Amino acid sequence: MAARSVWAVRRLVQRLLASSAASEGRGWPHPFSTATQRTAGEACSSEDPPDELGPSLAERALKLKAVKLEKEVQDLTMGYQRAVADGENIRRRTQRCVEDAKIFGIQSFCKDLVEVADILEKTTEYISEETEPGDQKLTLEKIFRGLSLLEAKLKSVFAKHGLEKMTPIGDKYDPHEHELICHVPAGVGVQPGTVALVRQDGYKLHGRTIRLARVEVAVESQRRL
Repeated sequence: MAARSVWAVRRLVQRLLASSAASEGRGWPHPFSTATQRTAGEACSSEDPPDELGPSLAERALKLKAVKLEKEVQDLTMGYQRAVADGENIRRRTQRCVEDAKIFGIQSFCKDLVEVADILEKTTEYISEETEPGDQKLTLEKIFRGLSLLEAKLKSVFAKHGLEKMTPIGDKYDPHEHELICHVPAGVGVQPGTVALVRQDGYKLHGRTIRLARVEVAVESQRRL
């Protein structure tokens, strides 16, 4: 930039000197008059390259745009990092809730079973404290009453929590609900392929089988030749 400025000044001085010499020979106005200075300035400004005083408008616009884009990138990066952190927190809370549900999901059922245990404990204490030696009949009556209360309470707890005992006698054999123990000959009122006897009760929880019923299935008796 400095070299170009020096070059422009030199050309201007040369023109001024040449103009001064011509004016002295021809009787023109002094070269350093206002008109001469304006003419020389106009000629210089029209022919000489302009000085580079700073970056162009396009460059400044590009710089401003770059700064703006960089700010947007920073904002997007921070927003992404916050979203990732929030997602991780939600995942941890959800995992903790699932673990708590696994541990405490049967809390209500266990609370009801505690009442069943209370009945059993009180029945045992009552029999051991108030029964006189040798009075077997009274002892059996107390045991029967205690067991009856216990059974009724268990049925109430099971019904409350959707636990249902299956009664498959007479139903068609279903491998998804029944575990076959053996086959027995079909008798009166018992159709072949149906459950004739239940060895162990099966249970369903809200309609889903959680324990198969162990059963004996009736089949047609083979005729002897």
